[in-house]
Amino acid sequence: MTQSSATGAVVELDAPQFNATVAGHPFVIVDFWAPWCAPCRAFAPTFAAAALRHPDVLFAKVNTENEQALAAQFGIRSIPTLMIFRDDIIVYAEAGSLPAAALEQVIGAANALVMDDVRREVAAQTAHESAGGTG
Repeated sequence: MTQSSATGAVVELDAPQFNATVAGHPFVIVDFWAPWCAPCRAFAPTFAAAALRHPDVLFAKVNTENEQALAAQFGIRSIPTLMIFRDDIIVYAEAGSLPAAALEQVIGAANALVMDDVRREVAAQTAHESAGGTG
């Protein structure tokens, strides 16, 4: 199992590896998938090609059949689901496979985020919820 995407490899993650891998990398894209899912299998080459184009980003896959607890932890209800983590914060989560051009747009938008702004927004939302706010 490859732990680096320096070569554009897509890493398969299981529950024990997930937190350490995501927390240890500033930009991670995770594809939650299952072997029986035709859209998941169709999306796999697009995901792998994006990994080759973005060697600075860690591309990972989680097999939801084998990692049901991990899928439940992230509320995965439909597959494929794509999640992007920047500095251990989920900045994108969407079900459905994306065409290559749309995947590139999503990666570009996630890369363009100013993470200090995102952290402030997350802190404000957390404070609001702690104070009993509803959203």
